[in-house]
Amino acid sequence: MDVRSFEKTIRRIPGVEAARVVMNGAEPVEIHILAQPGKPAKQLVRDVESVALAAYGLKIDRRIVSIVQIENADLITGDRPVVEDVAEQIDGSRTTVTVTLSWHDERLVGRATGPAAASTRLRLVAEATIAALEQALDDQAAFAVQAVATPMVGTHEVAVVQVVIVVGDKERMLVGSALVNGDSSRATVRAVLDALNRIVPSLRRGS
Repeated sequence: MDVRSFEKTIRRIPGVEAARVVMNGAEPVEIHILAQPGKPAKQLVRDVESVALAAYGLKIDRRIVSIVQIENADLITGDRPVVEDVAEQIDGSRTTVTVTLSWHDERLVGRATGPAAASTRLRLVAEATIAALEQALDDQAAFAVQAVATPMVGTHEVAVVQVVIVVGDKERMLVGSALVNGDSSRATVRAVLDALNRIVPSLRRGS
């Protein structure tokens, strides 16, 4: 079994922020989950069991699943967007990336389409994230992705995104980053949000 694929699949469960699977040969012996508050821990364990059985044919002993739910004021009050899902669909030579965010009980879905090339995939993820955010922001602000990279910082791979924002006649360059932890697409979304989180609440429609 591809343990990295298994971890990525677990991270797609709504509410899961990070996942780490420890293997003993071909069998998982520890599954550690970092999750948002809200969903009961027992439900998250059942979700992991279901995903393991449906996607990999593995029957998981629930006792090996460890859940940690971290209280975060920004997540609870909805002051900042939260990542729900990142999906990629390849159609011939083109890829469509769909990013889903939640913010103030509203679901924001953004899409970006471009060449099905490894070199452009993360830029599409960043552009889809911007497209999702723009649905909730005033038209006075315009955004563009300037650059996306995943350099090694020390012993860790980090997603770094540069975003240009223009409001009126003022232009600003913002930079955000996030640890990859095995999922470069989700890390790219987080890097975009990291770059914009301080300013998007003031640009929200009706704020």
